Amino acid sequence: MPGPLPFSPFPPFLPRRRGRRGAALTLVFAGVLATGAAAGSWSADAQGGRKSAEARLAARTAARPAAGAVDAAGAGGERLVDRSAVEAAAEQAAQDGESGTEAAAEVVGRSGDRWSSVYSAREYEGFERALDGAYVGVGLSARSTGDGRTEVDGVRPGGPAERAGIRAGDRLRTVDGAATAGLPVTEVIARLRGDSAGGQGAAGTPVTVGLQRAGWSWRRTLHRERLDTGSVAVDRLPDGRAEGPAATRIKVDSFTRGTGERIRRAARAAARGEGILLDLRGNSGGLVDEAVTAASAFLDGGLVATYDVRGGQRTLEAGPGGDTGAPLVVLVDGGTMSAGELLAGALQDRGRAVVVGTPTFGKGSVQLPSRLADGSVAELTVGHYRTPSGRSVDGRGIAPDVVVRSDAERRARTVLSGLRGGS
Repeated sequence: MPGPLPFSPFPPFLPRRRGRRGAALTLVFAGVLATGAAAGSWSADAQGGRKSAEARLAARTAARPAAGAVDAAGAGGERLVDRSAVEAAAEQAAQDGESGTEAAAEVVGRSGDRWSSVYSAREYEGFERALDGAYVGVGLSARSTGDGRTEVDGVRPGGPAERAGIRAGDRLRTVDGAATAGLPVTEVIARLRGDSAGGQGAAGTPVTVGLQRAGWSWRRTLHRERLDTGSVAVDRLPDGRAEGPAATRIKVDSFTRGTGERIRRAARAAARGEGILLDLRGNSGGLVDEAVTAASAFLDGGLVATYDVRGGQRTLEAGPGGDTGAPLVVLVDGGTMSAGELLAGALQDRGRAVVVGTPTFGKGSVQLPSRLADGSVAELTVGHYRTPSGRSVDGRGIAPDVVVRSDAERRARTVLSGLRGGS
């Protein structure tokens, strides 16, 4: 997903992001929109919040690509969406007084690229805020029930919604008196967060929600707060004869801004001589430079990954000074995606960690965002990344060194014990 990387000069078609000290909209790995769902930004019934082009326009997608809609084949062999065709469609629609977002999405849908997507300006702004690792809201996520209704999908522990007694499964009937029936979930969440054309709602502002549970209806007034998405959780696993030796567990749900540095601090604070369990299970991916920073916590420089953009190869390098001595096991599963796979593959290929669990998702394609005429953003596949040994991840995933389908954490701690020489 979008994230600043230290590349210079910036590709000419990438607009600079306003208000971020010159950072650019750059390399994208899919998956982190699931973070938006956890942050109360997106619908959980749309692949964790991600709306693929097919899902958006399934009824309008042609059986064959439109003329000019695909570009040269990428490294993975598939045809890539032609950015100029997408931009031209959006510009023409804007001139005709129609939706540039939908016109661009139709071109993307016809291309057959399942990872390229088009987002409205409002959707993309919410996405960007989710990547900041914090948001202003009431601490609930929502989903469509499929019959035009909206229900609470989950509540954040300690957030305003939980303190008000709201639970997953409650029907969300109104927001500030306006009915939610028939509204897109993104619109419902935007109202909960106080989003408007003028920006995001402020912490401390009220919002009144109407709810229903098992025939009982009620209203609650909540006050928005600035909440951390909590992408990294660190705890110490005590020594246990059955479970394994003491270790520091670092659980990483996604790579939002600051995640890499939080992982680096946790690695530095780990008890000397004890192992580290890096849990990437269910990791939805995110910002590439954050995954590289995380790799730098365990490597002393060197290659993290390579990737291609329209046939040209680039490299991602770890910074110097990482902890190369502490025993390290990485836990993965089928929900480990994109930037999470990049990190696991780098540590595995460099011989720094033993990877335990089940094969990962296999999302190794690269997207670059491009701002369209109406302010929407087309996130288009431009290539693929490879691990330090040259392995392609897309469609294959990362194969664990130790395949474990149940009780993976206990097995991982056993592996840690072996890495420590059985101490």
